[in-house]
Amino acid sequence: MTDPRPLRVVLAEDSVLLREGLVRLFDEAGFETAGAYGDADTLIAEVAETRPDVAVLDVRMPPSFRDEGVRAAIALRRGWPKLGVLLLSQYVEGTYAHELLASGDGGMGYLLKDRVASLEELKDAVERVSAGGTVLDPQVVKELLSRRGDPLASLTPREREVLELMAEGRTNTGIATQLFIGVGAVEKNVTAIFQKLGLEDSGTDHRRVLAVLAWLQR
Repeated sequence: MTDPRPLRVVLAEDSVLLREGLVRLFDEAGFETAGAYGDADTLIAEVAETRPDVAVLDVRMPPSFRDEGVRAAIALRRGWPKLGVLLLSQYVEGTYAHELLASGDGGMGYLLKDRVASLEELKDAVERVSAGGTVLDPQVVKELLSRRGDPLASLTPREREVLELMAEGRTNTGIATQLFIGVGAVEKNVTAIFQKLGLEDSGTDHRRVLAVLAWLQR
């Protein structure tokens, strides 16, 4: 039976306008905003009381505006392993993506801020992270792929497209829809990708995503 309780979200974003805008988007998406803060430390201090399903954090916040959101995300996952964490950033910052994904667990994501202009994209990302999935912005995936160089040369253009969508956290059905091809064709490409990259397909969506990301981060 589906849980009728709305997803509880907490938010840390130092920009008042963006913070208030996100709260309104969460409300439109059917989520419950359990807390909205201007810094990561306050969110962490309140998380035991607010008991959220997902924490959404800006990457750069006071006091140094460097990596407070990433540090907070790591601390949150250590203290509350089942809590979904979604990072937002204005720029593609591959190092921060690596730090967030290094634990090898699901329930995490990294999106660029201009993505939040789409309610459906934001709603989908929060729900997937809450369910234990992995969500990455396509530009973050491209940044990680660009670091790999020659090993990707063995992939065909179609296999690279499929790999990028896999790393974003898409299912085979989602990839098929995005590329306008059949699910069977996607499965063949996925098999070829894992063979060429020397990876084992574990069978579950977020674990195969993490296997790909682990390879990209080597």
